Amino acid sequence: MAEAVVELLERAARREAPLEELRALRLAVQAVPPAALRARLSDDHLGALFALLSVNDREQVSACVSILERLLQALDPLYVIQNLREELQKGLFHPDDSVKILTISQVGRIVENSDAVTEILNSPELLRQIINCIGGEKIAVAKEAIKSLSRIAQTQDGLEALFVSSLLSDLKNVMATSDIVRYRVYELIVEISSVSADSLNYCANSGLISELIGELTGDDVLVRATCIEMVTSLAHTPHGRQYLAQQGIIDKISNIIVGAESDPFSGFYLPGFVKFFGNLAVVDSPQQICERYPVFVEKVFEMAESHDPTMIGVAVDTLGILGSNVEGKQVLQKTRSRFQNLLNRIGHQAKNAPTELRLRCLDAISSLLCLPPEQQTEDLLRMTESWFTSLSSQPLELFRSISTQPFPDLHCGALRVFTAIANQPWAQKLMLDSPGFVEYIVDRSVEPDKASKDAKYELVKALVNSKTIAEIFGNQYYLRLRAYLREGPYYVKAVSTTAVEGAE
Repeated sequence: MAEAVVELLERAARREAPLEELRALRLAVQAVPPAALRARLSDDHLGALFALLSVNDREQVSACVSILERLLQALDPLYVIQNLREELQKGLFHPDDSVKILTISQVGRIVENSDAVTEILNSPELLRQIINCIGGEKIAVAKEAIKSLSRIAQTQDGLEALFVSSLLSDLKNVMATSDIVRYRVYELIVEISSVSADSLNYCANSGLISELIGELTGDDVLVRATCIEMVTSLAHTPHGRQYLAQQGIIDKISNIIVGAESDPFSGFYLPGFVKFFGNLAVVDSPQQICERYPVFVEKVFEMAESHDPTMIGVAVDTLGILGSNVEGKQVLQKTRSRFQNLLNRIGHQAKNAPTELRLRCLDAISSLLCLPPEQQTEDLLRMTESWFTSLSSQPLELFRSISTQPFPDLHCGALRVFTAIANQPWAQKLMLDSPGFVEYIVDRSVEPDKASKDAKYELVKALVNSKTIAEIFGNQYYLRLRAYLREGPYYVKAVSTTAVEGAE
């Protein structure tokens, strides 16, 4: 096979390979191990393939790109940059986006190699053109450029090259292309800033983070909605949160939520601002965040109590995030009857809302009710039980009815609620006391697809792994659950048939 590849490469190098042979070569190179390709490749082969990209024939270009992808992957990154620098440079100016993506992805490979990265950093023209690719029409090209530049910024030298040289001006110039391109550059800056405190300092000193924050707190409501997502990403890291707090950004976001009362356009950005605090509460301390920014909790409740499905969805998601750990659960418990009433609304929405909102409600309920064994104190178990009973007059039947509907997503969502409470003794007693419930759990015939079978299996696993299950369910049911777990999620019972003489 390797000999055939070399022969085809030789013909391509002499420009004697018609399109049919390039197609054959594309298939052949996929079948040859990288080591065998490396041993047979020459600069002439690669140069000829790059030269074949210059024709105005999309099929030929597509075939050559596929071949080059495979061949270049087989080569050492240092070899690629030392011997094919000019070809890579030309590739960035190619009118076909697939050639640009091929070239930029190779640069991404090169900068991950400690020996080869210096060669890239000493090629400012190459980097300049990759920056310009962020402004390309095709999002796929821009994303590949962002990925490669983000990799370049993983080292001190890379940070210096991007932010302490003329390349910073190129970044700022490309931002002026359009609003969309400006947000792409912000995306790159946030990605780089998230790596370390040092990376964040370089980005902050460039002035680009200040520009992002300026747009976040500016008057354009649509821009706010876009920028808050990026600032939320920055807040996922400890050094990012520290920076936002030191710069007073978190306080500003809180003040904007307060001012949203009188803003008729707040619906555009308020969901993003509330999500920001929800994420902040989980990665930081729910109690501290909610005590310091009480407007956040108040706004979540208001949104959940509203009649706007969009606002309800965001509020439900946020409550699920906030209540995903014990500290967050306790914050919600402190609101007493208000949260209990809200749970009743969420239970109603889980049954009656449009499908997408029902799914979000089911996921939030699972998150709120989940309580790992090591955290199952008497007080917390009493709390989750009271929350469950607040969802509906007959909550177990509510979720059982949802789980029997012929919609796989809702079916699995309801099973996840059962799984969330499966290791809690009060829930096990409820399940046992509900007629036919345990039979439903071990009945494989009600699961129509793989996702449903997997969800049911997780429920069975949660029950079997509970320390109280054998005592509460009794030996007979416990053994049936154990057998289900042992047989796996996709077990099908064999049906024996007996041949009868003379039967058709």
